[in-house]
Amino acid sequence: MESIRAVFFKPDPKAQMQKCNQLIRANTRKLDRDMQNLKALESKTKQYILQANKRAQRNPSQAKQAQNETRTFAREMIRIRKQNNRLATSKAQLHSVQMQVNEAFSVRKIEGSIRASTGIMKDVNSLVRLPELTGTMRELSQELMKAGIIEEMVGDSLPDEELLEGEDEEAETEVDKVLGEVLKTPEVPGTKIGIEPDAQEAAPVDEDLEEQEATLAQMRGRLEALKS
Repeated sequence: MESIRAVFFKPDPKAQMQKCNQLIRANTRKLDRDMQNLKALESKTKQYILQANKRAQRNPSQAKQAQNETRTFAREMIRIRKQNNRLATSKAQLHSVQMQVNEAFSVRKIEGSIRASTGIMKDVNSLVRLPELTGTMRELSQELMKAGIIEEMVGDSLPDEELLEGEDEEAETEVDKVLGEVLKTPEVPGTKIGIEPDAQEAAPVDEDLEEQEATLAQMRGRLEALKS
């Protein structure tokens, strides 16, 4: 029935605007949930860093292993923060799209016609490429095309390697900064932050990496789940 109506009747602008706003709100809620999950993951990662550092202080013989763990978890925290910042930027773009879409429909109501907006198309193209929003943003882009607000479909989603570019090997100075923030420890030249200088010279013991690797795998799994 809807397809028959579409042939003989023009789309209702009010219904189109409501549908676009509905999709934008759905995307905003999705971003809010993902950002809340990332905040919880960041808090948990901070606890892992503190626990590893306390273990090194209790048992200097484990200082080397604890140092490696704290720096590994700090790198994960940097990744989490970068992803959270990316989502925050996307939320701001989404809000901009909503304002521009509503303005376009308002102009249409006054002038009786609507003009395609390259600004909206650019923002939507950026948002649809994010794995978190690909599905619903494609639906939104189709509605915007029907309304004449954008003229063409947007591109494919960003490949994972492009999203994660520069995140695999974080700068050591950035890792030191995160550890200094979490452990409230000032940087001492020639030492690694978060570990007592004399503890760094302690003889290492056999490292049980299974628990650490399992924890990191779980954290990375959650990060990937937020992108799917």
